[in-house]
Amino acid sequence: MTSFEQTLATLDEEPEAVQAERLVWDLPVRIFHWSLVAAFIAAFVTNKLGVRYFKYHVWAGYAVLVLASFRVFWGFVGTRHALFRNFLRGPRIVLAYARSLLTHQGPHYPGHNPLGALMVLALLAGAAAQAALGLFANDEIYNVGPLYGLVSKNFSLVLTSAHRRLFYLLAGAIALHVLAVVAHKIFKKENLARAMITGRKAEHLVPAREAIGSSRLWLAAPLVALLVVALTWIIFNAPAASADGGDF
Repeated sequence: MTSFEQTLATLDEEPEAVQAERLVWDLPVRIFHWSLVAAFIAAFVTNKLGVRYFKYHVWAGYAVLVLASFRVFWGFVGTRHALFRNFLRGPRIVLAYARSLLTHQGPHYPGHNPLGALMVLALLAGAAAQAALGLFANDEIYNVGPLYGLVSKNFSLVLTSAHRRLFYLLAGAIALHVLAVVAHKIFKKENLARAMITGRKAEHLVPAREAIGSSRLWLAAPLVALLVVALTWIIFNAPAASADGGDF
């Protein structure tokens, strides 16, 4: 066989390699995941750059809030492996899975494994709370969050302190999540990061009945738009901030 024929044979084999994977993560989940990463980094960087970048810090917070809210709703109306009811499991299963990891023989799951499911909840709750607290915060100089006018100055300071402290807990959870992804790659030979990019996993890890056939973009797009409109309405209808905060 000539080199040209060998090249043609290789090309003919590539579709089979693609068919050896099955779709698990829909496009909305993947966009949500990486957009949340980008928004969190943007919020961190703009905060470190100082008060002159406060506006961009707030915008990053808006993005986090919309994304986290979307993922919560998507957990009820999304595709198979995005649904909370399909990946949240009881304490007994979680503990059994954790023990199985000690022997590197833990079962594979098409979607989130039991420990990963808990991390999803923790990160969602942490991100949403972090962004929500920021809406009422102030930097004690001249920048305030868009909902600062709803609370007193003293209460705003309390929320600002919680906003700062929660960041470190959230950063720690993210670091733990990254370590878990790396460990999964090393010990279970499963590339979770790649799967969250392509949406696909090897077919021997995903039974045919567990694969998804659609990303349901027709539902995800208007849901995001609705959340953006809702947040915009809340912000523009919030009372103006005064020197002493709101009237409460």
